[in-house]
This record gives sequence, C-alpha cells and structure tokens, in this order.
Amino acid sequence: MYLEEGRVLAFAHRGGAYHPEIEGLENTLAAFRHAAALGYTYLETDVHVTKDGALLAFHDDVLDRVTDRVGAIADLTLDEIREARIGGREQVPTFEQLLDAFPDARFNIDIKSAGAAEALAALVAERDLWDRVLVGSFSPGRIREFRRLTGGRVATAAHPWEIVAFRFLPSARLADRLAGRDFVAFQVPHRRHGVRIVSAGLVRRAHAAGKQVHVWTVDDPAEMRELLDRGVDGLFTDRTDLLKDVLVARGVWQ
Repeated sequence: MYLEEGRVLAFAHRGGAYHPEIEGLENTLAAFRHAAALGYTYLETDVHVTKDGALLAFHDDVLDRVTDRVGAIADLTLDEIREARIGGREQVPTFEQLLDAFPDARFNIDIKSAGAAEALAALVAERDLWDRVLVGSFSPGRIREFRRLTGGRVATAAHPWEIVAFRFLPSARLADRLAGRDFVAFQVPHRRHGVRIVSAGLVRRAHAAGKQVHVWTVDDPAEMRELLDRGVDGLFTDRTDLLKDVLVARGVWQ
C-alpha cells in the first residue's frame, strides 16, 4: 500500500476531525483542505449512499449529529442533503467532490452502508481509481461484495472476522491461508474492550504474511510513539498536527 522504505502512512481521519482549527467540521472539504495543507496525502473518509444513489463522504447514517438538519442518509436525496450545513457553513461533500478537489491524494474508505459497496465499485471503474484507494468495512458482507465487484484489483483491509482469526487463533496453517486473502492491511484499534489488539506479535505475524498494520484512531503522542516503536505501518488520527510533529521528529514523515 504505497509505503516507502522507512516511512509510515499518516491518515487524516475524517480530515483531522479534532484539530483545534477545524473541530466540528469533520469530513468536509474544509477539513480535508486543512489536512492537505499540512502535507497529508492519505485522507480517510466513510461513505454512504443517498436515496438517489449519490456516494457521500460522511460518517453517520443520519444527519443529526453534525449538521443542522435531521434524517437518514438513505431516505434523503442529494439535493435535500445539500441543504444541510456542517458547523453552520459546510455542505456534506460527495466522494466525487473529494476526488476532484484532491487529485493527488489517496483515500482510505470505510464502506458504511448497504449499497455503498456497489456505488463505490462503479465509481472506481468509472474514474480508474484502482491504485488510488484502500477500502475497508466493519461489515464482512460489504467488503466481500466490493472485492467481488472489483475483481480483487483494489487494495482492501481485512474485515473483522479475518482480523479475529489472525489475531487470536494460533494455527500456522490458518495464518498462511489468511496471508493469501485479498487484503493488504489489518486496520485495527490499539485496544478493544480492554484487550490489546496491536501486540508486537501481531505486527510480526502480519509482516511475515506480507500485510501491513494500520492503527485507528490515535490522538495521543505518547501512544503514537509506542505504536511506532512496535513497528506499525500506519496511523489514523484526528489530531493531524500532533501526528505530523511525531513523525517529523522521528524522520519518518512521508
């Protein structure tokens, strides 16, 4: 996944949602412009599909939390959603708007809703995005559908059951079988429900299998340094300023 020797992938999570200068503007063009101005070339977003088939760069399945409107994305048309404002001023962008606004960026995409896998696969083919995106999902069904629709030509992240099997089942045969699966990275939290997911052993096994380890969502510099010392390949952050500072100080800012 586009990783240069001795470098670390730095992902601007929702554009850097908790950076003090843009807090409250997550997943907006303004947020992604801010991240790009800091030097981020890997941008993270979630995608949903509107009632009329538009692919939105948006995290929630409803407008309620971050906009001045309410309603489910799946029940609203793009024109209706364009009336909503994030932070009182920013529209909810389509994923195509992000592609057009940041032609040199690569995108990490989380498929968040039914129908989004098909819409994203179609857009990848239409816009020739085969090498410009890495796609994941918490839904095994959605990521399997996306892999099928794109014929394995697009980099994907392991789905939750692949992660669990690789992390907790000891069988070397199982690890070998997962190594041949159609994913390039494990994208995981550092810890989950009190259990450390990103152990040194996981990183070693992943690297031995030819897979990368990307950790979400890390906003504390001490935790960033701990994970980097463990050998992870990428970090997602809402604090784009802090992650950049840590990577620059270590000489691994890409």
